[in-house]
Amino acid sequence: MLFQKNIVTPELILASSSKRRIKLISLLGLKFKVHPSKISEIIKKNETPKLHVARLSCEKVLAVSRFYKKKNVIIIGADTIVVLKEEIINKPTSKNDAIRILSKLSGKKHFVFTGITLLNLRNNKMITDVVKTEVHFRKLAILEIKKYVASGSSSDKAGAYGIQDDFGAFFVKKINGCYYNVVGFPLQKIQQALNKIIK
Repeated sequence: MLFQKNIVTPELILASSSKRRIKLISLLGLKFKVHPSKISEIIKKNETPKLHVARLSCEKVLAVSRFYKKKNVIIIGADTIVVLKEEIINKPTSKNDAIRILSKLSGKKHFVFTGITLLNLRNNKMITDVVKTEVHFRKLAILEIKKYVASGSSSDKAGAYGIQDDFGAFFVKKINGCYYNVVGFPLQKIQQALNKIIK
């Protein structure tokens, strides 16, 4: 049970306009409002992947919280990146960049990191956590990469692919860890955090 009966149910605010995250949070059966943070997602020098996504998820929540001071709301923020060896790979900047990224991921193992932050403005509780999933790509033909990128599915996605896409799913040989984390919203961790932060 997410919310106790003796507590006034807070309003949930999702600090993201991501269609994937909107769809996934709907699976929890909760009513929520979308309020994108619009912060700059800059990678700081010498910042580890874990610290990077944790910081950005926190910054997104704090940016949105300024609009809801002293209100009974819980704000949820998330940030997802792909990491190949030591390189942080964010969203592609163009179709050519998407082709470059997918070519680099082809036939290799990479990791998906998602940082989540939840802030309860009623009691000022904040929880930040990071989920990591291992993803193995099969060897991709350049023609299928170009076809996928041409479809528009690679845009606005970390690593230039979506595991939930019909075509993008075929790129993945196997994963170790949370599937929803690869989509960009680790539902189990979020539900656990909601249970903690509501008290």
